[in-house]
Amino acid sequence: MKYGIAIFPSKKLQDYANSYRKRYDPHYSLIPPHVTLVDSFEVADDETQTVTKKLDKIAEQILPFSLQVYKVKTFHPASNKIYLAIKKDEQLLKLYDTLNTELLNNYEKTDSFVPHITIGQKLSNQEHSDVVGQLNMMDINHTETIDRFHLLYQLDDHQWSSYETFHLGKDS
Repeated sequence: MKYGIAIFPSKKLQDYANSYRKRYDPHYSLIPPHVTLVDSFEVADDETQTVTKKLDKIAEQILPFSLQVYKVKTFHPASNKIYLAIKKDEQLLKLYDTLNTELLNNYEKTDSFVPHITIGQKLSNQEHSDVVGQLNMMDINHTETIDRFHLLYQLDDHQWSSYETFHLGKDS
């Protein structure tokens, strides 16, 4: 089965992201706004419990942290993806590194983790340019506390659904 790991922000931030996603993101109906921590990976059905036990242990090691959205950015010219940029937080980076190191044995540490929430993708060059120009004029400043992450699985219709939630910190 195909799994992934993500953070779902508050309803307020999801609603804000969705106000753009419903127009600019063809994946709008497949998954709510999220921060991807581990891209999709395959796990045999008989190994799922082993994965969830590892995730429980990882969750205990990481403290809740602040998620701060501060501006709209793009991955252009690599792709026409538009996103809400998130400031790198020490605990967020530790969570990302720990998940990818301890869960996926083939992980090689890189500086490529860009914490973000996608609000537009697969746009034409003209549409991308127009949308980015418009969104760059907005003042964005949103902070919230993240105290959990989710193991997701992909359904046959390509939608993602939560398999299990893991609370951060030993006392959660």
